[in-house]
Amino acid sequence: MIKRTIHQLMKMIRCEAAPADADLQFHGVSTDTRTLSPGNLFIPLAGERFDGHEFAAQAAARGAAAVLWQQDRPGAPEGVPVIRVPDTLAALQELAAAYRRELPVRIIGITGSNGKTTTKDMVAACLMTTYKVHKTQGNLNNHIGLPLTILQMDEDTQMAVLEMGMSGSGEIALLSKIALPETAIITNIGEAHLQQLGSREAIARAKLEIIEGLREDGLLIYNGDEPLLAEMVAGLEGRQAMLRFRFGAQDMNDYYPLALIHHQDYISFKLNVPFSPTFTIPLPGRHNVMNALAAIAAAKFMGVAEADIVRGLSELRVSGMRSEVLRSRHGATLINDAYNANPTAMRAAIQMLEDYHTKGRKIAVLGDMLELGEREAEYHRAIGAELDPDKIDYVWTYGPLAAELAEEAMDRFPAGRVKAFLDKETLSGELDALLSEQDICLFKASRGMRLEEVIRRLCDGGDAE
Repeated sequence: MIKRTIHQLMKMIRCEAAPADADLQFHGVSTDTRTLSPGNLFIPLAGERFDGHEFAAQAAARGAAAVLWQQDRPGAPEGVPVIRVPDTLAALQELAAAYRRELPVRIIGITGSNGKTTTKDMVAACLMTTYKVHKTQGNLNNHIGLPLTILQMDEDTQMAVLEMGMSGSGEIALLSKIALPETAIITNIGEAHLQQLGSREAIARAKLEIIEGLREDGLLIYNGDEPLLAEMVAGLEGRQAMLRFRFGAQDMNDYYPLALIHHQDYISFKLNVPFSPTFTIPLPGRHNVMNALAAIAAAKFMGVAEADIVRGLSELRVSGMRSEVLRSRHGATLINDAYNANPTAMRAAIQMLEDYHTKGRKIAVLGDMLELGEREAEYHRAIGAELDPDKIDYVWTYGPLAAELAEEAMDRFPAGRVKAFLDKETLSGELDALLSEQDICLFKASRGMRLEEVIRRLCDGGDAE
């Protein structure tokens, strides 16, 4: 983590004159007194419903080495060094950008509508076979989380894998300019953030902002199956030195998979290159193979040997609720992919369920996809129209929007095979009674639907909340 004196800090950010004890050192930063460690620099942030300045005295009492303070706020705490800044959020971002520039670390930035976190975990797993690696934890991928992630890096970190999320245009550009990646990955363009940005074209432009901070001779790895990206990348001006690499399922890409074999809890494949080894990832679903292609390309560019990439992917551990394979208390296979959802991700998850080999039944539990804008009902009905009763045995939905999906699917499935639920307790109980040992059950929905509560009931027998 960052370790600097207050005097050094004041050269890294815009601020007023140094306090008397400018030689005092801090280590690490905190924006939350609940997780603050003694010696941290406390950076109070202000939002619509909270103001961290109100907790500055508490931070000092818990051992904060110093406190940043926004100039327009009265009542700065006493008994602790206070550094006044024009804006505490801007100061956090400035500090992270300055710290990153002081380090020799090489950075891979990752964005996209789906698959960011899984791809991040894959890239990190490959790099960790060879380098000291730092990566984004949890959901620290926005204008606050990315600076905090950078400031958590040790100075001897060799590689950092940083996830870059957004809620609107301009945010990825900001993150990229802070991180200055050497390699940038765009996993895909889906329908997430349609409510904010209005069109897939606008989403593609926003994701492509990741090259704003990319080194002039850096590498852009992008999904070549996405025509929007291909068109926009081809039209880039002033980036002649930037390297480009395409991955995807189609054979016009630089990397595409061959000899793809689906196993119960993992998938194996080769690359379209001479003497390709067999790569194995402990995750189901061909969409995860696409993520792996991007990770392989990034790891090779960063100097990881092919044998180490094979090993790194085979030992992969992904963040929770992303193609996570669990077992119910009755022995059924549960696929928890309910961290987030949009139509692109929903289709990929359904295809993953269809590809599974099992002697039992296949059940899809699908919840609402949120933040899709005015056409949200249409997007849900389109998914319902695509569901195939020859490949999936049961479709159960949760939520008012997913009920549109169920209504669209009902006419093509046998009676009783499609059900819509608005009560999680009822859904859990009926599903618990249905599942048997050889069944496979997929859970997919937006995070706000909290489908993991149903999974918890199936695994331990407790009530769904």
